[in-house]
Amino acid sequence: MPVAMHDHRVIAQALQTSHKPTAVDQGRTDAFGQRRCRLGILDDVVVKRHDPAGARVLFDGDIGGIPKRLIPGTIALGAFTFTMDSLPGTPQIQNIIPTTFFKTNTWAAPWLGVIGGVFILVVGLAYLEWRRRQAAAANEGYGTDHTNEPEEIAKEALPNPLLAILPLGVVGVLNKVFTTLIPHLYGASNDVQLAGMAKPLTTPVSSVAAIWAVEGALLMGIVTVLVFAFRPVSQKFADGTKAAVAGSLLASMNTASEYGFGAVIASLPGFLVIKDALKAIPNPLVNEAITVTTLAGITGSASGGLSIALAAMADQFLAAANAAGISPEVLHRVASMASGGMDTLPHNGAVITLLAVTGLTHRQAYGDIFAITCIKTLSVFVVIGVYYATGIV
Repeated sequence: MPVAMHDHRVIAQALQTSHKPTAVDQGRTDAFGQRRCRLGILDDVVVKRHDPAGARVLFDGDIGGIPKRLIPGTIALGAFTFTMDSLPGTPQIQNIIPTTFFKTNTWAAPWLGVIGGVFILVVGLAYLEWRRRQAAAANEGYGTDHTNEPEEIAKEALPNPLLAILPLGVVGVLNKVFTTLIPHLYGASNDVQLAGMAKPLTTPVSSVAAIWAVEGALLMGIVTVLVFAFRPVSQKFADGTKAAVAGSLLASMNTASEYGFGAVIASLPGFLVIKDALKAIPNPLVNEAITVTTLAGITGSASGGLSIALAAMADQFLAAANAAGISPEVLHRVASMASGGMDTLPHNGAVITLLAVTGLTHRQAYGDIFAITCIKTLSVFVVIGVYYATGIV
């Protein structure tokens, strides 16, 4: 299961250009044994809108003959669930947006995040294994006449799988280091004196520390790719840079438009009615979870639903949590996990991209994606139950 990087297109493109995801894929049977690697790993690092023909459908036809229709559900488990917003420190926008509203960091409520992530992984893998056994009992193989099959890449041209994973490890470790270091270096606020301004521009560090930490970690991840794979990256630098910049601008514009869309929605009379109705839910964590996952489902976007919900109701959530003695870190983790719940409905952009890249239709493969979606949504309420039962954060 990869650390999902689908909103960080620059490092994703650097990894793809150097064939690092493919190296991890093709090296997996040597590292873990074939029986444990029936279903591969795939993410937007390799499932790219810009190069669907080169996407690696991580399936080995010689291992069990698993139907191709199970691949999207497996990808959804790896990329759309616990790696996206459950695991503490994940550098995803869904894990960063709450830091601005709750003055937390990406490592908020680490134990709750780990518990939720383990629940999703165990239950999700059990479901996929059950589906695989069903297909095997029916003698259903990989299938024929599929489109968008992966191109072959010679193994001898690929880096060592452990070396290929190193940049993602660097991102994870340095994200933690920078999260701790930045508040100590900058203090409570950072002043910048710009020409023509009578007063310095003051930035509260608590609201941007998580973003700065992730940006710094991602930059060092890119540097790591260049250090160990300079030749293949340099050979495709022009085309790779174009794809990376285009993807980064797309992610930036999507996020900005979602914030603007959220502001418009929050001002509509209908939303005010829904907002007042949700106040009837007495439990602040359940209220937050239902609000965020509902709006994520309506918009078809985890970050969009999360942005709308927190922009309109973060103060209300904080006030209710403070009255109940609940840490803002718990609010952060619940909101982040809930955003990745019902967002993956059929109209979700990532789902559409995933099916397009794998050459499958909603009819063929969406049922398993939806099952993973339901497991992910359930995990949020499992985490809430664990918190109330144990008080662990």
